[in-house]
Amino acid sequence: MHEPRPDDPVDAIALAWLRERPGTPVEGIGVVTRIWRLAKLFGEDRRRVLAAEGADPATLDLLSVLRRSGAPYTLTTREIAERTQVTAGAISQRLARAESQGLVTRRGETGTRRVNVTLTEDGHALVERLVDRVLGREAELIGALDPEPRAQLTELLRTLLDDLDERLEHGRHTHVGVE
Repeated sequence: MHEPRPDDPVDAIALAWLRERPGTPVEGIGVVTRIWRLAKLFGEDRRRVLAAEGADPATLDLLSVLRRSGAPYTLTTREIAERTQVTAGAISQRLARAESQGLVTRRGETGTRRVNVTLTEDGHALVERLVDRVLGREAELIGALDPEPRAQLTELLRTLLDDLDERLEHGRHTHVGVE
């Protein structure tokens, strides 16, 4: 266990609860509060980077899943929903917006309810630019961590996320505070 630092705002919260309510279980505050604050900071920064490019996180998510699928950059709406881990309704809204911007095309298969979504040339160019900007920025943001502690943190977070997904039967990741 680390020694709490009263000058650290997160530790100060735990110390205040212990002062006011001795015996209160505060073990999670140091982890959960810091993860929550980091997620908020990362999310806000990502939104700023994307807004500068005229995009948003939902558009990046959609275009990225199509780009990562490999040529010809086509997936069904069901595959997109599974890979992005968001609802079919949210995918439908994202697709409508991206299609109206000329970033994707949708084509239904004759005789089925299956809809194929394909990345357009404009969509491909945009996602290439966005991925470079966003991933480059995120690499900068975690630059305070040397490679070994970064790898350790990655594994610790994977363990915690896998456990919570299983115990909470969640399985769908969304943006912080957004369904």
